[in-house]
Amino acid sequence: MSNSIATEGIIIIKLGGSLSRSDTLVNCLDAVEKNYQGRAVVIVPGGGAFADQVRLAQQHWQFDDTTAHHMALLAMQQMALMFKGLKPDFAIADTVAAIHDQLNRKKTVIWSPDIIELDHAGIEASWDITSDSLAAWLAKTLSATELILIKSAAIDTNLSLKQLAEQNIVDTAFCNFVAQATFKIHIINAQNYGGE
Repeated sequence: MSNSIATEGIIIIKLGGSLSRSDTLVNCLDAVEKNYQGRAVVIVPGGGAFADQVRLAQQHWQFDDTTAHHMALLAMQQMALMFKGLKPDFAIADTVAAIHDQLNRKKTVIWSPDIIELDHAGIEASWDITSDSLAAWLAKTLSATELILIKSAAIDTNLSLKQLAEQNIVDTAFCNFVAQATFKIHIINAQNYGGE
């Protein structure tokens, strides 16, 4: 790992899937590109409409949660490809090792989660765990200094993480994933996001 990453730290920025329903997504990607030049940044895509289709398919066909979980990870992978299409200079990486490799090349990284790596990490197959918790897992695994969740929902900054989970702003498992967190956590509405 290069010295610049070690001293400044890795920043994980999770872009909620619902941002892709408007120009907000491009605005957020532009802000990341503009405000974090030279920094070690990993973008975590939400599953968005692709994940919504998985939920609908599971309701209709009644297949198991492990299958749905794997399909939801594929939804995140599809979003990662879309982000890359919008920002060709960014790099896609699937594993923790591949992320480190791209960060050492001074690339802004888009995480396309590797199903096998997450299975080996013991990530439970449950709708309680969405890209929010996966971003927290990645932040912990990479020893990141900061985790930023960018949401389309309005955020009441006076609420605790538990209250945000109760309002479905973050997923149910998020509080457990960040319980021992050493990184800073910011949950921001996309309209207020300037990348600072």
